[in-house]
Amino acid sequence: MFKRVLIANRGEIAVRVARACRELGIQTVAVFSDADRTNAHVTAADEAYHIGPARAADSYLNVQRLIETAQRAECDAIHPGYGFLAENAGFARACAAAGLTFIGPSPGVMEEMGDKIQARLRAANAGFPVVPGSTEAVAEVAHALSLADSLGYPVAIKASAGGGGKGLKIAHERAAVAQAFSLAAKEAAAYFGDGRVYLERYLAAPKHVEIQILGDKHGHVIHLGERDCSLQRRHQKLVEETPALISAGTRRRMLEAAVGLALAMHYDSAGTIECLVEGDEFFFLEMNTRIQVEHTISEAVYGIDLVKAQIRIAAGEALWLSQADIVARGHAIECRINAEAPLQEFSASPGLISAYREPGGPGVRVDAAAYAGWNIPTDYDSLIAKLIAWGMDREEARLRMLRALAEFTVSGVTTTIPLFQALLESDEFRAGSYSTSTVETFMADRRSDIARAYDSAAQRLDDDRTPTTAAADGNSDSTALTVEVNGKRFEVRVSGWKVGPKAGSRPSARHRPVKQVASTGACVQAPMHGVLSEIRVKPDDAVTQGQVIATIEAMKMMNEVIAHRSGVVKSVEAAPGSTCEAGACIVTLTE
Repeated sequence: MFKRVLIANRGEIAVRVARACRELGIQTVAVFSDADRTNAHVTAADEAYHIGPARAADSYLNVQRLIETAQRAECDAIHPGYGFLAENAGFARACAAAGLTFIGPSPGVMEEMGDKIQARLRAANAGFPVVPGSTEAVAEVAHALSLADSLGYPVAIKASAGGGGKGLKIAHERAAVAQAFSLAAKEAAAYFGDGRVYLERYLAAPKHVEIQILGDKHGHVIHLGERDCSLQRRHQKLVEETPALISAGTRRRMLEAAVGLALAMHYDSAGTIECLVEGDEFFFLEMNTRIQVEHTISEAVYGIDLVKAQIRIAAGEALWLSQADIVARGHAIECRINAEAPLQEFSASPGLISAYREPGGPGVRVDAAAYAGWNIPTDYDSLIAKLIAWGMDREEARLRMLRALAEFTVSGVTTTIPLFQALLESDEFRAGSYSTSTVETFMADRRSDIARAYDSAAQRLDDDRTPTTAAADGNSDSTALTVEVNGKRFEVRVSGWKVGPKAGSRPSARHRPVKQVASTGACVQAPMHGVLSEIRVKPDDAVTQGQVIATIEAMKMMNEVIAHRSGVVKSVEAAPGSTCEAGACIVTLTE
């Protein structure tokens, strides 16, 4: 077994991996960027090292820096978590070249299945039904248009190295292809460092069902059932549950196909085979060669720690369970508590968390790295916490989740909690008849109800204080401090020096909704804080109401800036690459 593991990730998944390692008697090393100095994952590990600026390419995607840090900290393995470099075969090979074990599948398997284009070919060759689409990367808009015309609209334009909904855009008509192509490629490059995209026919309202696979390096593969991940926004999952409400025959055929595909490719870690389901038909969508965000609900129902399993398999252990040993018990639901404003098109809501209290009680689990006083950065995704509820049956799990959502307090930023309370009470969720289009429809049809839920949440008072970075802990003669020496983090105590709370450090006592931005008059304003990725107009250009005039990157999503009225561009007030605040003027139109 490994002696020390570097966790090449951040936030809740880094905390999750640290806990699994601790239970296996393995020491852990965390890494952090400039934006994450106060993130909870930094203190969850035995040691922590600074690896660079907030920009992911300079820190969490910096392979050389991660390898050097692992060697400096005398690690013998690296766990990549999910996202960032988790599906990067080059990183896995770099680990091996440096004498480090990559906790994940072998590089060859990861390269074949982590590349969504190659995975489609592999699945088709194994007899797995696939959604019609391209079998190679699409580099030019003209090629994308030609493919889209042949496939029929709508089409999905997807990142080859993608996952988690990043780098996925939909074009409902020919006129939308160029814009969707550009956004998908930019988002893919920003999140994965790989801007290649491909096209496939877009199924408008299927169920999104995935199978949890676990394989070892000795030729054994088992499954841990399936998860329904259909409740999504921007093609990213919001709520997941297991088991899925599909027919027994469809379930059996999907599980058999998934295990067969994993055996054919000699898959040797935790992984997920994702499918689209329409009626009794299912189609291969992609394979995620890593641990999934929603692995928690499979753990709840099957009683198997998937992160520990990953680590044990990477250390060379043969699977200690057969398929006959895998028995499902009950039902589990996960809600992703995101810092987002659903009523503002799920725009990011970064900022200071002024109060934070997690729910508890029987059957409730929270995976998080949040706390009161944490300032959610704009540089990464919007996930605050994962809330999991287990019950003996689906209805108990649903009611338990509603109880836990009511207990969960996150003040200072807008979150998805009130939305989930309304969604889990809906007829669609109660019946299990929802699809990938349900959230969009629900937001349109129930907007006034959801607005009332957010108004109610905004009335809750916050009596918590923000902790300071250097606070006295009851000893009047000393103060605990966090310092860095040559990039390594240390906790020290300074005797004879007392530091109290900073003046003005107490946050607003009320839930702070996301800032409303009203573009009126001549100015087209930024709808959120972020980095201006692109400006599509120049002085003297004519624009029409509803036209996209710019894109802003916030929390690793490309967000379109829309002209609120028609007019002619008088001046451009910001430059690509600059940081803009919510409400800042980007383009001025003639009066």
